[in-house]
Amino acid sequence: MAGPRELPPDEVLVQRLRDGDEETFALVLDSWSGGMLRLAMSFVSTKDSAEEAVQDTWLAVIRGINGFEGRASLKTWVYRILVNTAKARGTKESRTVPFASLLPEEEEGPTVDAERFRAPGERYAGHWAVGQEPRPWDIPEDHVLRGEVREVIAEAIDELPPRLRTVITLRDVAGYGSDEVCSLLEISPGNQRVLLHRGRALLRRKLESYLSGAHDVAGGRGRA
Repeated sequence: MAGPRELPPDEVLVQRLRDGDEETFALVLDSWSGGMLRLAMSFVSTKDSAEEAVQDTWLAVIRGINGFEGRASLKTWVYRILVNTAKARGTKESRTVPFASLLPEEEEGPTVDAERFRAPGERYAGHWAVGQEPRPWDIPEDHVLRGEVREVIAEAIDELPPRLRTVITLRDVAGYGSDEVCSLLEISPGNQRVLLHRGRALLRRKLESYLSGAHDVAGGRGRA
């Protein structure tokens, strides 16, 4: 099965979109819409509303591509339109609150189970307990398992609290730097770091559990 096609450089991409190249538009749509949908769901009340926000964004991109000045990357420009569109829709639904408000309860507390660390009074208290150290993320070579890993990651991101999902989507899915994320979401660098850390910790916990089983499956196949 062929892998996803890579997008051309921005200058080529923008010109093709301005020329009305339907194949290029379909390629961009396929490449970015998944991440855009996850991001939109952080601001609105339902998946249907998020899908409409994504659709409205693409319509705005088509209408505005001739005015794109290239001050930021095309992807940043598209995502900025999406954030503004989803925020406006969320406000109408009374869903959106200031992103820089205090962390909700589900985003508080330890990011790693305390039982994985050596207890107070033990030698090297606070360090990883024997057998509880984080395992390397060695993805099995089996292409089926690789596909499953991508699905696990996508599901884990979807299950994150909205604010964590938003930052993870922008930083680790869309590939934005911290400054761009702070600007898009109007949050402080410190708040962004906390949200990113918590989101990644929760994703790692989910992946550790899955990969432990995946390695067992791969090992079983190797012995068969």
